[in-house]
Amino acid sequence: MTRSLVLSFLIVSASHLTAQDGKLVERTPYTVADSSIAKWRSRMPEIDTILDGVRISRITYLSDGLKVKGYMAVPTGKGPFPSVVFCRGGNRHIGPLDDGAIMRYLANVASWGYVVVGTAYRGNDGGEGKEEFGGSDVNDVLNLLPLLEEVPEADTSRIGIFGGSRGGMMAYLALARTTRFKAAVIRSGLSDSFMALADRPALEQNVYAQLIPGFTANRDSLLLTRSPGRWAERLCKTTPILIQAGTGDNRVKADQAIAMAQALYACNHPFRMLMLEGADHYFTEYRDEVDHATRLFLDTYVRDGKPWPSLVPHGE
Repeated sequence: MTRSLVLSFLIVSASHLTAQDGKLVERTPYTVADSSIAKWRSRMPEIDTILDGVRISRITYLSDGLKVKGYMAVPTGKGPFPSVVFCRGGNRHIGPLDDGAIMRYLANVASWGYVVVGTAYRGNDGGEGKEEFGGSDVNDVLNLLPLLEEVPEADTSRIGIFGGSRGGMMAYLALARTTRFKAAVIRSGLSDSFMALADRPALEQNVYAQLIPGFTANRDSLLLTRSPGRWAERLCKTTPILIQAGTGDNRVKADQAIAMAQALYACNHPFRMLMLEGADHYFTEYRDEVDHATRLFLDTYVRDGKPWPSLVPHGE
């Protein structure tokens, strides 16, 4: 598939959006289980304070006419607040938006002063349809933008996006189709499906062949549409990107982050890269450090709307 055909794929995907997309069908209060809090307290000693300062909801919204599930965390206090769209990793029952993910990502980021909303992707957590690992389910990410328009606590002039692992790929794909995001944070992000298969061959039959429509007949072309590092010039150039990767990641190797950084540099796209020595896929050894970098990036470019410095070579 040529790069022009990749662009055609993105345009066709966008054409599925309808007037009802993003409609908030249901928003109900959600309480994290005490057992989950107890389990995470050793990893996040501040979790009780975080949860005391946010309100969590389970949501249902429309995407391509499907009822899709997700979650939202909103700071207590007076808004409106800047917003963050969170893209979960994994697929199906792997890496779901469970209590751990809600605390680690949605509630944690909301405690910094953001409305955070994340999708489970179609077909998951009781939602309708079937996810496509970077196909029409990208609409489930994009349709959180009109959904935020219905949330009175959200300032929709200031929205960022944050994705990890498969969610990093979903965030990149969203950046090829909208200029709405003021900044993006990609953590352990999948950016090249060919490289991913070379590192983890089991993905072909266990994930791609099962989730991607038409995969057997159109393997390479479909992998290319899910390899944003090979067409980085399509990403919105007004959205600065923070790439976070660990050299000890055994799921999405740091090679993908390096290749993505090179592609962004080649097309003069604003980005920052944090490569942490020995960090695993979840940055277990560096939680405070990656959170500090994430918060600084979001505060700078989403909350405060500061311009990116000149990318033209300069200096004395």
